[in-house]
Amino acid sequence: MNVILMGPPGAGKGTQAKRIARKLDIPHISTGDMLREAVAAGTDLGLKVKEVMDKGLLVPDDLMIDLVRERLAREDTRNGFILDGFPRTVEQAIALDKMLDELKKDIDVALLVDADEEEVVKRISSRRVCPECGKVYNLLTLKPKVEGYCDNDGSRLIQRDDDRPETVRARYRVYSDKTEPVIRYYSGEKGNLVKVDGSGEIDTVTAEIVNHLENVKHG
Repeated sequence: MNVILMGPPGAGKGTQAKRIARKLDIPHISTGDMLREAVAAGTDLGLKVKEVMDKGLLVPDDLMIDLVRERLAREDTRNGFILDGFPRTVEQAIALDKMLDELKKDIDVALLVDADEEEVVKRISSRRVCPECGKVYNLLTLKPKVEGYCDNDGSRLIQRDDDRPETVRARYRVYSDKTEPVIRYYSGEKGNLVKVDGSGEIDTVTAEIVNHLENVKHG
Protein backbone atom coordinates (compact mmCIF):
# COMPACT_ATOMS: atom_id res chain seq x y z
CA MET A 1 0.00 0.00 0.00
CA ASN A 2 1.08 3.57 -0.71
CA VAL A 3 0.10 5.79 2.21
CA ILE A 4 0.44 9.52 2.90
CA LEU A 5 0.46 10.37 6.61
CA MET A 6 -0.71 13.73 7.96
CA GLY A 7 -1.46 15.11 11.40
CA PRO A 8 -0.72 17.97 13.78
CA PRO A 9 2.35 17.97 16.04
CA GLY A 10 1.62 15.86 19.13
CA ALA A 11 -1.08 13.69 17.51
CA GLY A 12 1.23 10.65 17.61
CA LYS A 13 1.61 10.14 13.87
CA GLY A 14 5.33 9.33 14.15
CA THR A 15 4.61 6.47 16.56
CA GLN A 16 1.78 5.19 14.38
CA ALA A 17 3.89 5.45 11.20
CA LYS A 18 6.57 3.16 12.67
CA ARG A 19 3.98 0.63 13.84
CA ILE A 20 2.10 0.54 10.52
CA ALA A 21 5.33 0.35 8.52
CA ARG A 22 6.38 -2.71 10.55
CA LYS A 23 2.96 -4.32 10.20
CA LEU A 24 2.77 -3.80 6.42
CA ASP A 25 6.53 -4.39 5.94
CA ILE A 26 6.94 -1.17 3.95
CA PRO A 27 9.40 1.71 4.51
CA HIS A 28 8.44 4.69 6.67
CA ILE A 29 9.73 7.65 4.64
CA SER A 30 10.05 10.76 6.78
CA THR A 31 11.03 13.97 5.01
CA GLY A 32 13.13 14.96 8.03
CA ASP A 33 15.10 11.70 7.82
CA MET A 34 15.36 12.11 4.05
CA LEU A 35 16.89 15.57 4.35
CA ARG A 36 19.45 14.40 6.93
CA GLU A 37 20.30 11.33 4.82
CA ALA A 38 20.81 13.43 1.65
CA VAL A 39 23.12 15.84 3.50
CA ALA A 40 25.12 12.97 5.06
CA ALA A 41 25.47 11.22 1.67
CA GLY A 42 26.99 14.36 0.13
CA THR A 43 25.21 13.90 -3.22
CA ASP A 44 24.69 16.91 -5.50
CA LEU A 45 21.13 17.12 -4.23
CA GLY A 46 22.34 16.72 -0.63
CA LEU A 47 24.84 19.58 -1.03
CA LYS A 48 22.08 21.86 -2.34
CA VAL A 49 19.89 20.91 0.63
CA LYS A 50 22.77 21.54 3.07
CA GLU A 51 23.37 24.99 1.63
CA VAL A 52 19.71 25.92 2.16
CA MET A 53 19.54 24.43 5.67
CA ASP A 54 22.81 26.07 6.76
CA LYS A 55 21.21 29.43 6.00
CA GLY A 56 18.27 28.49 8.22
CA LEU A 57 15.86 28.58 5.27
CA LEU A 58 13.03 26.18 4.41
CA VAL A 59 13.91 23.69 1.68
CA PRO A 60 12.08 24.91 -1.47
CA ASP A 61 9.44 22.78 -3.21
CA ASP A 62 11.57 21.87 -6.23
CA LEU A 63 14.35 20.43 -4.04
CA MET A 64 11.88 18.55 -1.80
CA ILE A 65 10.14 17.10 -4.86
CA ASP A 66 13.48 15.94 -6.31
CA LEU A 67 14.37 14.30 -2.99
CA VAL A 68 11.00 12.54 -2.72
CA ARG A 69 11.19 11.37 -6.36
CA GLU A 70 14.67 9.93 -5.76
CA ARG A 71 13.50 8.12 -2.60
CA LEU A 72 10.29 6.70 -4.08
CA ALA A 73 12.18 5.30 -7.07
CA ARG A 74 14.19 2.95 -4.81
CA GLU A 75 13.63 -0.80 -4.82
CA ASP A 76 12.33 -1.00 -1.22
CA THR A 77 9.17 0.94 -2.19
CA ARG A 78 8.09 -1.76 -4.67
CA ASN A 79 5.39 -3.06 -2.28
CA GLY A 80 4.45 0.33 -0.86
CA PHE A 81 5.54 3.12 1.47
CA ILE A 82 4.36 5.51 4.17
CA LEU A 83 5.22 9.10 3.26
CA ASP A 84 5.40 11.27 6.38
CA GLY A 85 5.83 15.07 6.16
CA PHE A 86 5.09 15.45 2.46
CA PRO A 87 3.06 16.89 0.82
CA ARG A 88 2.59 19.97 3.03
CA THR A 89 0.93 22.14 0.36
CA VAL A 90 -1.54 21.54 -2.49
CA GLU A 91 1.25 22.41 -4.96
CA GLN A 92 3.36 19.62 -3.47
CA ALA A 93 0.37 17.24 -3.61
CA ILE A 94 -0.13 17.94 -7.32
CA ALA A 95 3.62 17.48 -7.95
CA LEU A 96 3.49 14.19 -6.02
CA ASP A 97 0.61 12.93 -8.20
CA LYS A 98 2.59 13.73 -11.33
CA MET A 99 5.73 12.08 -9.97
CA LEU A 100 3.87 8.92 -8.91
CA ASP A 101 2.22 8.76 -12.33
CA GLU A 102 5.69 8.70 -13.91
CA LEU A 103 6.72 5.94 -11.48
CA LYS A 104 3.51 3.97 -12.26
CA LYS A 105 2.40 4.30 -8.63
CA ASP A 106 -0.63 5.83 -6.92
CA ILE A 107 -1.70 6.88 -3.42
CA ASP A 108 -4.07 4.33 -1.87
CA VAL A 109 -4.82 6.27 1.33
CA ALA A 110 -4.21 9.76 2.70
CA LEU A 111 -4.27 9.02 6.44
CA LEU A 112 -5.00 11.90 8.82
CA VAL A 113 -4.13 11.15 12.46
CA ASP A 114 -5.98 14.04 14.05
CA ALA A 115 -6.17 15.63 17.50
CA ASP A 116 -7.74 18.91 18.58
CA GLU A 117 -5.73 21.89 19.78
CA GLU A 118 -6.37 21.34 23.51
CA GLU A 119 -5.25 17.69 23.33
CA VAL A 120 -2.09 18.64 21.44
CA VAL A 121 -1.28 21.44 23.92
CA LYS A 122 -1.82 19.08 26.87
CA ARG A 123 0.41 16.37 25.39
CA ILE A 124 3.30 18.52 24.19
CA SER A 125 3.40 20.92 27.15
CA SER A 126 3.70 17.85 29.42
CA ARG A 127 7.09 16.94 27.90
CA ARG A 128 10.20 17.34 30.02
CA VAL A 129 13.80 16.78 28.90
CA CYS A 130 17.05 15.97 30.65
CA PRO A 131 19.57 18.68 29.66
CA GLU A 132 22.47 16.23 30.17
CA CYS A 133 21.50 12.93 28.50
CA GLY A 134 18.60 14.18 26.35
CA LYS A 135 16.07 11.61 27.64
CA VAL A 136 12.50 12.79 27.05
CA TYR A 137 9.76 12.29 29.65
CA ASN A 138 6.05 13.05 29.62
CA LEU A 139 4.22 13.98 32.83
CA LEU A 140 1.11 12.21 31.51
CA THR A 141 2.47 9.00 30.01
CA LEU A 142 6.17 8.59 30.82
CA LYS A 143 6.90 10.07 34.24
CA PRO A 144 10.36 10.07 35.85
CA LYS A 145 10.76 7.88 38.97
CA VAL A 146 11.49 10.98 41.04
CA GLU A 147 9.34 13.97 40.10
CA GLY A 148 11.36 16.63 38.26
CA TYR A 149 14.60 14.62 37.97
CA CYS A 150 16.14 12.35 35.32
CA ASP A 151 16.19 8.59 36.00
CA ASN A 152 19.59 8.25 34.31
CA ASP A 153 21.72 10.94 35.94
CA GLY A 154 19.55 12.84 38.43
CA SER A 155 19.68 16.10 36.47
CA ARG A 156 16.85 18.57 36.95
CA LEU A 157 14.41 18.19 34.03
CA ILE A 158 13.58 21.20 31.86
CA GLN A 159 10.76 22.22 29.52
CA ARG A 160 11.97 23.22 26.06
CA ASP A 161 10.76 26.56 24.72
CA ASP A 162 9.15 24.68 21.79
CA ASP A 163 7.03 22.72 24.28
CA ARG A 164 5.53 25.71 26.11
CA PRO A 165 1.73 26.03 25.68
CA GLU A 166 1.82 29.37 23.84
CA THR A 167 4.42 28.03 21.35
CA VAL A 168 2.45 24.81 20.83
CA ARG A 169 -0.72 26.82 20.09
CA ALA A 170 1.16 28.91 17.52
CA ARG A 171 2.55 25.75 15.86
CA TYR A 172 -0.92 24.19 15.79
CA ARG A 173 -2.40 27.25 14.07
CA VAL A 174 0.40 27.24 11.45
CA TYR A 175 -0.22 23.52 10.86
CA SER A 176 -3.99 24.07 10.50
CA ASP A 177 -3.60 26.97 8.07
CA LYS A 178 -1.10 25.15 5.87
CA THR A 179 -2.56 21.65 5.97
CA GLU A 180 -6.29 22.38 5.67
CA PRO A 181 -6.09 22.87 1.86
CA VAL A 182 -4.15 19.57 1.52
CA ILE A 183 -6.78 17.76 3.61
CA ARG A 184 -9.49 19.21 1.36
CA TYR A 185 -7.52 18.09 -1.73
CA TYR A 186 -7.43 14.45 -0.58
CA SER A 187 -10.96 14.39 0.85
CA GLY A 188 -12.57 16.12 -2.13
CA GLU A 189 -10.69 15.89 -5.41
CA LYS A 190 -8.93 12.60 -4.67
CA GLY A 191 -11.56 11.10 -2.37
CA ASN A 192 -9.11 8.86 -0.51
CA LEU A 193 -8.78 10.58 2.88
CA VAL A 194 -9.17 8.46 6.01
CA LYS A 195 -9.42 10.33 9.31
CA VAL A 196 -8.50 8.72 12.63
CA ASP A 197 -8.80 10.23 16.11
CA GLY A 198 -5.23 10.28 17.44
CA SER A 199 -6.21 11.33 20.97
CA GLY A 200 -6.99 7.79 22.16
CA GLU A 201 -4.67 5.11 23.57
CA ILE A 202 -1.80 4.21 21.20
CA ASP A 203 -2.93 0.58 20.71
CA THR A 204 -6.54 1.67 20.06
CA VAL A 205 -5.42 4.18 17.42
CA THR A 206 -3.20 1.55 15.75
CA ALA A 207 -6.07 -0.95 15.64
CA GLU A 208 -8.38 1.64 14.06
CA ILE A 209 -5.77 2.54 11.42
CA VAL A 210 -5.15 -1.13 10.57
CA ASN A 211 -8.90 -1.68 10.25
CA HIS A 212 -9.23 1.25 7.84
CA LEU A 213 -6.25 0.09 5.77
CA GLU A 214 -7.66 -3.45 5.56
CA ASN A 215 -10.98 -2.03 4.32
CA VAL A 216 -9.19 -0.03 1.64
CA LYS A 217 -7.06 -3.00 0.63
CA HIS A 218 -10.03 -5.33 0.22
CA GLY A 219 -12.53 -2.69 -0.87
